Amino acid sequence: MELEKIAYAPYDGPEQFITEWTDRIWVERGIGLIRENYAADAIVHGSSGTVRGAEPVVRSTLMKINAFPDRVGQAADVIWEPRGSDAFLSSHLVLSAGRHTGHTAYAAPTHREFSSYTIATCLYRRGVMEYEWVVRDEGAVVQQLGLDPYEVARRTAVSEWAAQAHEPLPRPVLEAGDTGPRPDLHRRYCALVLELIEEVWNQRMLHRTGEYVARDVTGHLPRHRTVVRPDGYQRGLLELLAPFPDARFEVRDIVAHDEPARGGVRVGVVWWLRGTYGGTPVHGPVTGSPVTVLGSSQFRFRDGRVVEEWRVYDEIALLAQIARARGDEPTGD
Repeated sequence: MELEKIAYAPYDGPEQFITEWTDRIWVERGIGLIRENYAADAIVHGSSGTVRGAEPVVRSTLMKINAFPDRVGQAADVIWEPRGSDAFLSSHLVLSAGRHTGHTAYAAPTHREFSSYTIATCLYRRGVMEYEWVVRDEGAVVQQLGLDPYEVARRTAVSEWAAQAHEPLPRPVLEAGDTGPRPDLHRRYCALVLELIEEVWNQRMLHRTGEYVARDVTGHLPRHRTVVRPDGYQRGLLELLAPFPDARFEVRDIVAHDEPARGGVRVGVVWWLRGTYGGTPVHGPVTGSPVTVLGSSQFRFRDGRVVEEWRVYDEIALLAQIARARGDEPTGD
C-alpha cells in the first residue's frame, strides 16, 4: 500500500516527520505545538499510567524541559510502516543527553550530565498523533544523577493504565495490534521476533536462544548495560525475570521497515510484562504483589537472526509499584 503525502506533510516522509516534530517541540521548545501534533482525544500510555488528550503532555513536557533545558534528543532509529493510505505507525528510538540544571520530581538540580534511551511508538493519521506508548529509561537518569533509585521510587506516585491497555487483542498481533490492522510486511522477521518472545522469553526455553539471535548479538538494556553473545542475552533475560519468575510478556503492537541506511529490516514491538514480585529479592523483601511493566524493543537482523536489540523500560516505575505494595509510596497524580 502506498502511503499518501497527507500522512506526513509537509515533510519528505515519516522519518523526517518524526524527527522534525521532535525537534520543534523539544529543541526549539515549541511546547504549545503539542496541541497541533496530538489529537484532542489522543491516548498516551506511559510507564506509570494512561493520559488522554494533549494538555497532560503539554504539562509534562514543560516540566521535563525545565529540568533538562539543554537536553537534545538524537534519533537513533525510526521504524515505520503504513496503517492505511493516510496513517503510519512509528517506533522512534531516541538517545537523549543533557545536564540536570532544573528541579525534577526526583531532586533539586545536581548539575550532572546524563544520557538515556526512549522509545516512543506513535500512530499518526494525517499528521496528527492518535495513539502513543512512550517508555523512558528513567533508571539510567536517576543513576547518573547520583540518586538512590529506591528512595526516588518511594517518592514516585503510580497511577493506572486505561482498561483498554489490558483487554485481549481480538486478532493475532501480526495481523492487528492496539492501533488496528497492519499490512503484511516483513512477515518472516516479525514472526521470528514474536517466536523469540514466546519461546525464549515466555516459555523459558533459553537453550533455544541461538535459533533466534546471532552469535555476535548485542543487547542494550536499561541503565546502559550491554550484553553480548547468546550467553549474555540469556543472562540479561534471567536478570529481568528472576524477581518475577511467573511473569509473561504480551506484545501489543508490532512495526517493521526496511531501510538499507539503517541496517536493513528492523522490527519494533511494544510489550507488557505482568508478574508477581515473589522471586529473587533484589528489590528488597518480596511482597507477593503484582507488577506491570510497559516496555518497548527494537530488533536489527543479520543473516536471518537478531544481531542487536534495544530494550527500554522504566525501572523506577517498577520499583514504585513495589514500594506502593509495601505502603510507603505517596498518593499523587
